[in-house]
Amino acid sequence: MGLPLGAALAACGTSGPSRPGAEASSSGGAAGAATATYWYLSVQPQEGVRTRAMERFNKANPSGTLKGTTFANDAFKTKIKTAIGAGQAPTLIWGWGGGGLRSYVQAGQVEDLTSWFEENAAVKDKLFPSSFGAATIDGKIYAMPCETMQPIVLYYDKRAFEKINAKPPESWADIMALVPKFNAAGIAPFSLGGQSRWTNMMWLEFLFDRLGGPEVFQAVFDEQKDAWSNPIAIDALTKMQELIKADGFIKGFSSITADSNADQALLYTGKAAMMLHGGWCYGSMKADGGDFVSGGHLGYMNFPPIEGGKGDPSNTVGNPGQYMSISSKATPEEKEIAKKFFATELVSETSAKEWVATGAVPVIKGADKEFATSEDKDFLGFVYNTAVNAKAFAQSWDQALSPTAAEVLLDNISKLFQLSITPQEFATNMNAVIGK
Repeated sequence: MGLPLGAALAACGTSGPSRPGAEASSSGGAAGAATATYWYLSVQPQEGVRTRAMERFNKANPSGTLKGTTFANDAFKTKIKTAIGAGQAPTLIWGWGGGGLRSYVQAGQVEDLTSWFEENAAVKDKLFPSSFGAATIDGKIYAMPCETMQPIVLYYDKRAFEKINAKPPESWADIMALVPKFNAAGIAPFSLGGQSRWTNMMWLEFLFDRLGGPEVFQAVFDEQKDAWSNPIAIDALTKMQELIKADGFIKGFSSITADSNADQALLYTGKAAMMLHGGWCYGSMKADGGDFVSGGHLGYMNFPPIEGGKGDPSNTVGNPGQYMSISSKATPEEKEIAKKFFATELVSETSAKEWVATGAVPVIKGADKEFATSEDKDFLGFVYNTAVNAKAFAQSWDQALSPTAAEVLLDNISKLFQLSITPQEFATNMNAVIGK
């Protein structure tokens, strides 16, 4: 895996879509047994893997069980922030590491797991070393890397390209040239769940990287004055609006949500030709898209280079893992249950196999041996190679930044995509919250 330039380049925090919150099923424990709480994201097939891991753990540990509650993506972000601020966090705090985790650490809300990992070296050795970047704050580990590596992928419908007799884009110029061709054929060039905001952000992450390399956003993360005004950043923001003005996205994208998977449906039903989205979408498109995946109609690739850009085309953004921390407010008994879950079911071979079955690549070493017998082996190999060969695997901006700066970022990205602010106004607004 590519070594990160800093915490901002160690992992991505953009999560997949999800549905409204609900209490997850659990096998429960014996009367009077200790119970730890666990909040996590919903939507199948990921939700099912998480829930079954919890159920297996509870069955094996009736004297100390987990109680799970699921939330949709955006609802989770709001709920967890409020709960932690009120000192009422669940025992297990699921998240994306980076700036959000740093804010928890600074507030003394999560356990320092450094010594636990030293005492449980076998657990740490099961995980890819690079997954610990976004779990580490000031040299100490505050979260357990878990689940899957999920680079952001440029998906496309092979059938749409056949209709206009074209090939997938190999450059930014190709993308811009394809836009009028697809529009003329009555197919939206790109699907986008713009109401969710973080889906828009993935576009900017790649444009910044392909034009200037990871150093452009690294300057923001390092709190350099007026870093958003970098000419490369302005160029990227300008190119973004040029694509929007050219009708590069599905009409009404600002009212389409990713949590409902509506953006994915536009791709597999033939209404859109391409979609930039997370690796987690493969599993849901396979489950919900009829024969779109099984029939060989889905294509996928890394984001293409931009003419004259300095960024390495192997670079990616996404999730080299998800992260679980333990609330510092939890009781000693609850903390022990959480750590036992970390050391057992969270890194079990069964869990790894289940993640592979969803079309995802686990962060557990050796899980790639499961690919050969998987019907999704081609996609799994693509994800694995993308993650392993990336010179930089950049953390999602809204997770690298503080929660305060991240909210301003998402708000301004929404305005940028709605063409209500200029690239220069975007930069000015973002420069004002550097370091806040």
